[in-house]
Amino acid sequence: MTTLEACRAIHAARGDAVVVSTMSAMKAMDEVAPGAPLALSSVPLMGGAAGLALGIALAQPARTVVVLDGDASLLMELGVLATVAGAAPPRYIHFVFANGVQFNGNANLGMPGCGRVDFAAAAIAAGYAAAFHIGDAAQLAAALPDIMAAAAPVMVELAITPCPPVLGKDNPFPEQPDKRFQRMGDEAARLRERLGADW
Repeated sequence: MTTLEACRAIHAARGDAVVVSTMSAMKAMDEVAPGAPLALSSVPLMGGAAGLALGIALAQPARTVVVLDGDASLLMELGVLATVAGAAPPRYIHFVFANGVQFNGNANLGMPGCGRVDFAAAAIAAGYAAAFHIGDAAQLAAALPDIMAAAAPVMVELAITPCPPVLGKDNPFPEQPDKRFQRMGDEAARLRERLGADW
């Protein structure tokens, strides 16, 4: 399935959940739900989405928190699985977009483990309450009710088809504007106001 297909399905099932996203899932959510008030992007904090979501989940235990993580991002902070499991947030759903590349759709660099890392198995080993492997969009749509209702924390490893790369020698990565790096702070302030100052 594509990142966009997965994000559309998750958004349709999220209800009033807070969604913390990173990497290509963040870009897809910009298309699916632009300006969504219950959203926080984890950029430029690569590897930080699960930790950010955990903080929100602990401060707002009655609210579902959904993480849209990248496989390369999660590998940077794999120890967060044990931290999440130890904290046992009651409504925490962790999706990993397993496309086997870093910087999907840009450079598509290889990543450690060469696609052999089983994130669902790692989550269970770390102490997550449930884990799912999802291979395509139809399976995801069918499984989402069970995923959203499962005992948490939940890990959902999605088999994602990477996008063709657009960057290379003749098309280098453009300089990033300051607003890209201010985005997370701006969204955090908006989310804090929406949820109340107690988190």
